[in-house]
Amino acid sequence: MLTKRQNLMETMKGGNPDRFVNQYEFMDIILEAPMDLPLAPGPGTRIKNKWGITFDWPADQIGSFPMHDDEHKVLKDITNWKESVKAPSVFYTDEEWAAAEAHAKSVDRNDKFVTAFCAPGIFEMTHHLMSMEDALMALYEEPEAMKELIDYVVEYELAYAAEVVKHIHPDALFHHDDWGSQRSSFISPAMFDEFILPAYKKVYGFWKANGVELIVHHSDSYAANLVPEMLDMGIDIWQGVMTTNNVPELIKQFGGKITFMGDIDSGRVDFPGWTREKIYEDTKKACEECGKLYFIPCLSQGLNISSFPGVYEATSEIIDQLSKEIF
Repeated sequence: MLTKRQNLMETMKGGNPDRFVNQYEFMDIILEAPMDLPLAPGPGTRIKNKWGITFDWPADQIGSFPMHDDEHKVLKDITNWKESVKAPSVFYTDEEWAAAEAHAKSVDRNDKFVTAFCAPGIFEMTHHLMSMEDALMALYEEPEAMKELIDYVVEYELAYAAEVVKHIHPDALFHHDDWGSQRSSFISPAMFDEFILPAYKKVYGFWKANGVELIVHHSDSYAANLVPEMLDMGIDIWQGVMTTNNVPELIKQFGGKITFMGDIDSGRVDFPGWTREKIYEDTKKACEECGKLYFIPCLSQGLNISSFPGVYEATSEIIDQLSKEIF
């Protein structure tokens, strides 16, 4: 039986996997690493992070999002971003790094990848600071200022990446940045090429140059029109790929160059009244249509969790069951 890491590589390289890669099993994500996470800790909470962004998690919702009313918006005028936006320090004490270092040292790297985690992404950071509407309009109205802001975020990411590399020596990266709705990308490929692609070529290039073998990018959205850009920036696995992308067709077109991780939409199976029957139906469809190579069946959720208890675990059990049925 192949190790989790070996089975992943066989799947990615068009070899002979002996089962489906089961969701996040190949990544040991070092979430203990100190960082300024972009979320409130739970329903009914509100926090302000070190960038000054206020995240609110309403009690009746399944996640948090930045507040962009006039009182809480960090950046109100993109042309004044230098006065409004101040990146926090990337330096933490040895004591703050201790738990992450211990976790990384405990991982069997023959079986799993020691995985660094990074969120929010570069595009997400722009709209966290100023709102989605303002960020999208600024791309048109003040392109030079937006490029300066993006460069500033990139420099912060590179500085933080250097600290992560020094402390835990990861061989994989799991990086968030949602680039679309369920139906379309937020910006055109041409605009993406101008603003976002150069930023990620720097960031992912740095990680690859510093021992990271595997770039896993999360975007639970439509982004099929951006796959060529994903290849150019060095992404190995697109995690969160939703059914609206027509994953079987993407595999036919790009299999061997990138692996697609998802095709089980969390919104369809992860809800209060979830059932194993529904999960089995969607997961079986994904596995049969996408096949054994260049595909990892996975919830579109951006971590190895679910919004409602039991869904992630049930999905993993069903993937194991389908491995026995299909392999």
